[in-house]
Amino acid sequence: MVRARIILGALCLVTIPGFTTERATAPARDLEGASRREILGLQATLEAEGCSPGLLDGLAGPKTRTALRAFQLREGLPPTGSPDAATRRRLGLGLETGPEGSEAVVKRYTVTREDEQQVAYCPPDWVERSLREKLLYSTLSSLLAEKFHTTQRCLAFLNPDAELTSLKAGDGIVVPVLRESKAWREVEEIEIDLERKLILILDGLRHLRGLLHCSVARNITDSVRGECRVITVVANPEYTFDPKYWPAVTEVNQKLSIPAGPRSPVGLRWIGLDRPGVGIHGTPEPENIGKTGSHGCFRLTNWDAVYLASIVSPGIRVRILDRSPVVDRLTGK
Repeated sequence: MVRARIILGALCLVTIPGFTTERATAPARDLEGASRREILGLQATLEAEGCSPGLLDGLAGPKTRTALRAFQLREGLPPTGSPDAATRRRLGLGLETGPEGSEAVVKRYTVTREDEQQVAYCPPDWVERSLREKLLYSTLSSLLAEKFHTTQRCLAFLNPDAELTSLKAGDGIVVPVLRESKAWREVEEIEIDLERKLILILDGLRHLRGLLHCSVARNITDSVRGECRVITVVANPEYTFDPKYWPAVTEVNQKLSIPAGPRSPVGLRWIGLDRPGVGIHGTPEPENIGKTGSHGCFRLTNWDAVYLASIVSPGIRVRILDRSPVVDRLTGK
């Protein structure tokens, strides 16, 4: 069931503030000195390597540094979190002296009729949601942000003259370029670090192959711990709303079946574990990963959930720890 993420469309270079028509050269010696264009290219490359920076937004935050450290540790490089020459060379980003190995970091995308068909009002009321056929995106800009693994704020930066709230089929918009991802065939184990909110992808020798950022239980003491197994991998899962897990919802007193869709509470993928009601899944709010808590499951952005679901299968071991020794090695803490 291995499946790589696909590059969407042909590359088209455009001129926008902070970006140029040249192809991306290597990142500066440290992220603080890099341009937004350079960071966006670095993020897309790390994501393709299976070391997710969370969002492709061109901002050098802690998630990007953690992803960079994970790549460095995997490749046998010092996990500094800085894009030194050896790291850039291993990533194929080229050196400061030239653009060899570089790729475009943005392209122009034309909004399609199919995009428009994936947009519909999503009611806040749970009963109303249960009556919908599918839970779709609320706006075209939110669809495009998710489609290109970015944020609506980044789309606004890339398109300063566009009115994102009035997009329609046929409109052109500048978006990040996605790279084709490595699909690790030797994945044998998943490890979840509760304190650092990280999911580690490991091979049979427990060597790091990839890293994803996640949300964990709002109250960490509610999280399951120990060794589990993947028992199911479901695309476009439905969700069972149980009011006992939603004390703030007082107007519903029975279980409801919530339809599938990108704005389902469990997003586009469900990776069920052999603990009742516990799984790794997507989310309707990708920008909140690592910031808000779950009821005990492990949330990923929809695109990271789709990626993880493509490289795991039932039977794979999942180890849930307060602190993973692998994360200790890549952070030095």
